[in-house]
Parts: sequence; structure tokens; C-alpha cells
Amino acid sequence: MNTTPDAYDVAIIGGGAAGLAAAHALGRSRRSVVVIDANEPRNAPAEGVHNFLTRDGIPPRELLALGRAEAEGYGVRFRDTRAVATRRDDAGFGIELEEGRQIVSRRLILASGIMDKLPEVAGLAAYWGKNALHCPYCHGWEVRDRDIAVLDSPFAVHQALMFRQLSDRVTVFTAPERELDPVEREKLEARGIGIIPQEITAVRGNDTHLTHVLFRDGSEQAVDALVVMPQFTAGVSALAGVGLETTAHPSGIGTYVATDETGKTEIPGLWAAGNTRDPMAQVVMAAADGLRVGAMVNAELIEVETEAAVAALRAGAVAGAGQMR
Repeated sequence: MNTTPDAYDVAIIGGGAAGLAAAHALGRSRRSVVVIDANEPRNAPAEGVHNFLTRDGIPPRELLALGRAEAEGYGVRFRDTRAVATRRDDAGFGIELEEGRQIVSRRLILASGIMDKLPEVAGLAAYWGKNALHCPYCHGWEVRDRDIAVLDSPFAVHQALMFRQLSDRVTVFTAPERELDPVEREKLEARGIGIIPQEITAVRGNDTHLTHVLFRDGSEQAVDALVVMPQFTAGVSALAGVGLETTAHPSGIGTYVATDETGKTEIPGLWAAGNTRDPMAQVVMAAADGLRVGAMVNAELIEVETEAAVAALRAGAVAGAGQMR
């Protein structure tokens, strides 16, 4: 095991579910691990994490605190800061932290997740993750049987059909100039989903939840929830020094880091886990992916170490044979 204070087997950028699960797996495998995390989880505005077996409804920060405590129990170190730059050489990675310190690691896992770029609707950001939402599995139960508005987007029909499973009071608000595809319109009508040609330009509400959507013509309507579709952006700026770039997701939802099925990127020694490589993964799926990637990184290190041990054994055998002569 590596005991140098700022040198580790594995560094993980991002301390969400994926990063913590990877750290947990690696710590249990007696790897030296550091997690670099600024403690600004994407889902912090949400009241609870859902569809996470045995932890349904747990506040996001509480889940992360539990995960961090478990990882620390296996020797994982944490740096409460940001990675601002990264370099790579034959020995591994050098990571510059915002606090001014340097970390070196043999392998690097990027688990920093994604950022949500919200539609340009005035006031929306204040209610994001509360009752301005996008995922029926994350928040749908909490708005069941309520008046749900769906903001116009290329995904609006899909979202409306998903939320219709939870409420029979769903309405899609489309830009007046938009002509819905006849097949899409038929689906909405068949499911009893309202279609109103009004463009939502702003929202208003109280201290905790939005209560009204406002239209371009100045009118407004009371709602209990607003479904929107953000653009997802993988945060890779700290990895520019090693040449990591994002890829446009084929669905049109934003960008992600392309990897093979194990989480390995095209850059040797660099892996990605969780939402960084799968923007649609829920928390439990991100955690599972982190575990898988952590195990794959450990397996790769074992292979490298075994090859070195075999080479040393052979070299010793050759040297011994030479001395016998």
C-alpha cells in the first residue's frame, strides 16, 4: 500500500454516489484512495433521494455523509476542495487543487457528475429540485394527483406521458407557433393530457415552491408542479490538461464522457463513473456504476502489479542462474 501522504493508488474527482461507491470498493481492497470534492451535490435542493432501496426519501446530504463515513472507515482520505488542473505522465496523474496543494495518483476516476442548464424561464432556478422537476422516478410520487404543467421542449410529449401515470391533471404548454406531430398529439389526446398553445416565460411562487406559470401574453395559471427538460453538461474543465473532451449524447440531452463498457476512457489510466458517463442514471444506478468502476480499476492495478512481480521474478531467476555458472 502507498503510504506517501499526497501520493495515492487512486484519486477520485467527485464525492457523490458514484465517487463514494468507487472509493468504498477500492478502500476495501486496501488501495490508498483520495476523494476530491467541493461538497456541492447536484441534488442538494431536493428534499430526498428516491428509488434507492432501503434509503428512500433520505436527504441527499445525509446519504453522502453516511457514504463518506463508511469510506473513511476503510482508510479513504477526503479533500474538501476542487481539482482545477490535471497533468499526466508515465507514472500517472498530477492533480492541482484549488487550495494550492498537489496530489499524485496512479489512476484517476472522474465522478464529478453533470450540471443542469435550465431553460430560460425567469425565476425557475429558485424552485429547481423542489416542484420544478424533470424525472418522474425522482420526484413523481411527490406530485401525484396534482396539477402538473409540462414546459415545451423536444422531450415534452415523452415527459407528459410519463407523468400522466402519476396524475390525470397533466397539461403540455407549447409555443403558439409549434405544430405538434400528429402522432404525438394523438397520444396526448388519447391519454387525456391537455394541450395549450401558451409559451411559459416565467414562474412565481412562495419561499419553497412555485405556484404559478406566467405566459408571454401576460396571463398566468396556477400549477402544483412544472416539468422541464434541462441540458446536461459533464464537467471536465479540470481534465483539459490530459486532453479529455465531452461527447454529445445521441438523445440530444447534452454532453457526457464516452467510455467503454467498464468505464475506461480513451486516456490511459483515466476512468469515468456515474452521471459523468451516463447522464440519465439515478442515484442508485450511479452508486452501482461507481462500485463497478472501482472494481475495474483495482483489477487493472492488480494486473500491472502482477506483471511487474513476474518480471522481477524472472530477472532474479536469470541473475541466479548467471551466478551459478
